[in-house]
Amino acid sequence: MTDPTNLLTKSLITAAPLGPLSLPGLLAALVRDEVDSFPALRPHQAPAWHMFLTQLGALAMHRDGRTELPEDESDWRDLLRGLTPNFSDDAPWRLVVEDWTKPAFLQPPVPKAVKLENKVPTPDALDLLITSKNHDLKQAVAQIAAPEDWAFALVSLQTGEGYGGSGNQGIARMNGGSSSRPMVALAPLPMGGKAMTPRPGAWLRRDIRTLLETRESELRRYAPFAYPETDGLGLVWLAPWPETTQLQLRQLDIWFIEICRRVRLSARGATISAVKGVSKATRIDAKAFKGALGDPFAPVHKTENKSLTLGEGDFDYGRLTALLLSGDWDLPLLARPAPFEGVGDTMALVCAALSRGNSKTDGFKSRVLPLDGRKAHSLGARRKALFELAQEQMGDIDIFDKALGHALAMVAAGGVRDNIKKEHYGHATGARVAFDRAVDAIFFDHLWARDAAQQQGAEALKAEQTKFRSTLLKHAKAAFDAALPAIPCASLFRPRAEARARGAFAGRLHHAFPDLFAKAPAEDADHAA
Repeated sequence: MTDPTNLLTKSLITAAPLGPLSLPGLLAALVRDEVDSFPALRPHQAPAWHMFLTQLGALAMHRDGRTELPEDESDWRDLLRGLTPNFSDDAPWRLVVEDWTKPAFLQPPVPKAVKLENKVPTPDALDLLITSKNHDLKQAVAQIAAPEDWAFALVSLQTGEGYGGSGNQGIARMNGGSSSRPMVALAPLPMGGKAMTPRPGAWLRRDIRTLLETRESELRRYAPFAYPETDGLGLVWLAPWPETTQLQLRQLDIWFIEICRRVRLSARGATISAVKGVSKATRIDAKAFKGALGDPFAPVHKTENKSLTLGEGDFDYGRLTALLLSGDWDLPLLARPAPFEGVGDTMALVCAALSRGNSKTDGFKSRVLPLDGRKAHSLGARRKALFELAQEQMGDIDIFDKALGHALAMVAAGGVRDNIKKEHYGHATGARVAFDRAVDAIFFDHLWARDAAQQQGAEALKAEQTKFRSTLLKHAKAAFDAALPAIPCASLFRPRAEARARGAFAGRLHHAFPDLFAKAPAEDADHAA
């Protein structure tokens, strides 16, 4: 009887609308662009799953010398088995292998001296997500779990986990144990429609093709790591993991799929559970490189030579402006237009990462920024001009933000400007956050429009600048009006405080942007009469 947890032969992964598929069947369906989504995949697992499939597909095709993506399940099964020729029983592709001296899927062999004693009853308890006080996303609640839930959790954990306390080591592809692995990549969008979500298959085809076509140049680029051209270890879970023994980068393929924890799954009937253990050292000796290892998905800071750490932030307009336009960051390979992509292609920049701190997370952060081919290419050719325009926009935003904060703080201070203290500004926080979110949604649309206007001339640029400031004024007013009733103020002084706050708000903005408050000619005529 064949193993019911063998990902190569059993249909264990649900892909809508096709239903359950084997791993090679899934890759074939993706290449044919027949997959809409993965219903069992949790949102924070999606980036790791895409990166895993991309690296796996590229490794398998390179090892076999293939250049054309196969559309047949049997072809993909042969390609994947070509990565594990020493395992006729498909052990590296099985979720459960009782013989712990052999690898299982994303589970390295366990040396006899190593003990795995921490029981893991559910896949969500195995997953990398760590939440403050277990509030945001409850752990260990998936009591009825399918094999695919364990497969997704393994991919998420082994390719994205950070340091989790003594003996719980993190991956190599991140800048320090309290960081996270980011994904910043271009993806094709469906042509002729308004869909803002990439098709999984078209995206996978694009990324695998890009990796294959740029392998030689990327190996030259990362020559200091001495990644071997051929025969490097691609599936890190195949190798034995003796205690204190680390893999060196020169032993690995440039597209290596890593592991960071000692884990083994077992089955009792149809129920799967896991045990895990600790390790004295990280699996890969790469701490000194701060995550800058040639990851095709991770931006690297040019001067500090470290991969992006999202920290407690988000992929907001400030972060994206820094990443895309400041010149301080090297965009990863898959975030740059591929050699075969032109200005007429419809693209999106997909950004995702876990906002992670010391043994906690601040949530999963993601953003899809639509870019046509012209804009994607302009990130290189017109980067400096775009950065200057973006800085001007952020300067305008800052003026509105400070005017909003000052005006609402004045209400809390009873309308007396000299009484405003730091704690009064705290009452304006919600309004300023709401304003910033509204601005974030329009920032890049205005940036592209401003760039196009700049190329038309000074008059067009001024008109677009005024349009942006008018939009900021609308959002700032909305945030002010929504927040005003909730600002604490003694009822005796409230009329005065609100009147003075409105005056201060308008006064600051009038001083900075007098054109926004210029009276219309008809209004002037009425006053003259």
